[in-house]
Amino acid sequence: MTSLEDVDALLLDVDGTLVDTTYLHAWLWSEAFAERGHARPVADLHGLIGMDSERLIATALADAPPAAQLVEDLSRRHLQLYEPHWPRLRPLPGARLLLQRVHDAGRRVVLVTSAGDAELRALRAALDADQHIDAATTSDDVESGKPEPDVVAIALQRAGAAPERALLVGDSVWDGEAAQRAGVRFVGVTSGGICEHQLREAGAVNVYRDAAELAAHLGTGQSSPSS
Repeated sequence: MTSLEDVDALLLDVDGTLVDTTYLHAWLWSEAFAERGHARPVADLHGLIGMDSERLIATALADAPPAAQLVEDLSRRHLQLYEPHWPRLRPLPGARLLLQRVHDAGRRVVLVTSAGDAELRALRAALDADQHIDAATTSDDVESGKPEPDVVAIALQRAGAAPERALLVGDSVWDGEAAQRAGVRFVGVTSGGICEHQLREAGAVNVYRDAAELAAHLGTGQSSPSS
């Protein structure tokens, strides 16, 4: 069981953790790469979802390092392909319940994503749970998103929590790497398609199928959060 007894804030990734977008992102990145003459299979891109766009592109094109203009062009094209899907985005099972349970337990709820501000607005609309969310951080808040720890550090500041008093929930190894580098415990979910073994290798102290299973096994404890 994952306990909130010694936790002041739950930091949550969004894509693949709360909203069902991981495979959509992989497919759209594959489309963007193919349009620019750099075809990459969806399967090769799936494991990169969760990185910030610049690092994802550089990793996918590691055999031929891309020029800055190509990076900018691919990022822009991915966003153009993604925007028409925003009205149809759906929360993953238990996403709203998890946010509600943590918020009702008196802990701070902070979204931590490698998406930009515009994307996050669409994701929050899909979640329809703003009453249970205290703050959010995006890649627009930092120079480098996950797996760099900067976005997690800002989330901790906005939560008013020390690293040892927070948990980060995510579906990718990049979430785990960012959490470890920020000194935050990592809880994994496999709803983004990354297996338990990989998430544990990335530092996960517990792994659940999805937000619903985590919510069902979430011990709130009796202690009050620190002021």
